Amino acid sequence: MPEETILNDDFLRELMNVGEVDLLVGVPTYNDARTVGQVVQAIRSGLLKYFPRQRAAIINADGGSKDNTQELVRAASISDMHHADNLYALRTLHCISTRYTGTPSSGTALHTIMAASDLLRANACAVISPDSTSITPEWIQTLLQPVVNDVNDWVTPVYRRHKFEGLLIRNLLYPMNRAVYSSRVREPYPTDFAFSGRFASHVAGLDTWSEEAARVGAEMYLTIAAITGKFRIVQTYLGPKSRGEGAPADLVAAMRRSVGTLFWSLDSTFNIWSADLDPEPVVTIGPEHELDPEPLRFNRKRLHDMFARGVGELEPVLRSILSHSTLCQVQQVASSPEGELGYTDELWAHTVYEFAAAYHKSVISRDHIVQALAPLYRGRTYTFLAENRDNSPEALESNVEALCLAFERSKPYLLEMWNGRK
Repeated sequence: MPEETILNDDFLRELMNVGEVDLLVGVPTYNDARTVGQVVQAIRSGLLKYFPRQRAAIINADGGSKDNTQELVRAASISDMHHADNLYALRTLHCISTRYTGTPSSGTALHTIMAASDLLRANACAVISPDSTSITPEWIQTLLQPVVNDVNDWVTPVYRRHKFEGLLIRNLLYPMNRAVYSSRVREPYPTDFAFSGRFASHVAGLDTWSEEAARVGAEMYLTIAAITGKFRIVQTYLGPKSRGEGAPADLVAAMRRSVGTLFWSLDSTFNIWSADLDPEPVVTIGPEHELDPEPLRFNRKRLHDMFARGVGELEPVLRSILSHSTLCQVQQVASSPEGELGYTDELWAHTVYEFAAAYHKSVISRDHIVQALAPLYRGRTYTFLAENRDNSPEALESNVEALCLAFERSKPYLLEMWNGRK
């Protein structure tokens, strides 16, 4: 049983004292003291307001925080501030914080939450990121209701984003995931999502949790498991998504967690995605996409320089990954003056697919393959920013759709590269 291996003895005893629940909300944390209190309070409010008759539990899976994160979770879960709004549970609302063993990772945290859900026989579950400071109590209703009422298995979010947020999703994860798996999930790497007890039982027992790609990119892994397992998927609009403050995101780390996991999934699911799949419609509750027309500021010159420098410095590595034709085209793009650089949809699709095939064949270290894609992604990002600088949200979305179609048209090329020569 998964709970015998992932759930420690103290946590098991606490879960046994809870008994069975109807709803479970998980919060994976690691040194999130700055934000976790308000997130847990919003979760508690959502459960009290919208599900007062349901047996519910909040489960915090912590990776060994040193900043009192767990103490703040416990304090927020028993806060009396919501009583002023006349929000009372008709059943006990449990909150448990546990420290899982091993190094901090989203995979271990989510596996812990999934196993707890399975043990408590929860009907519907949600996971909320501690960074989601824009959360409102309505998020809990919006995420859980499609499972509680409509028997869906996997619920992913749709956010209102700034014009140039979510660039990795728009330029790689969504187009490739959609083309390969024929599923139009807009957020294949979600940080806030919901799932059924049936889905939790299915994934909690899988042996792939021990794989590095599943540990570091569990969110992507779970979405693919839902798609390939033919579970019922729905998307639901949550509204604005908060942007984390502090140091800029580490692009290579983000690509390991998302792109690396997407590439890794292709080996075990080859028999599924290599077939002629009929497009799977994904029901969306609310807008399918919503953009704030005010863009974020980007240093496009720096992107151009990092792309051009990266292509030059990594030429021997790229030669082992890319076909001669594709590498020559990429080098030509990299040599273009800043204002003339254009990394086309077709060239980008071929580039990504050749990287995926190289990952499959392990032509060099798989981690080095993902790292080598980062500077090329910067070149594609530069093109996306330049093309959409003055575009309306509608025109930008049209360009995203065109990129998706380029990935779909090029899927036979991925199959050609998979077992063939470069």
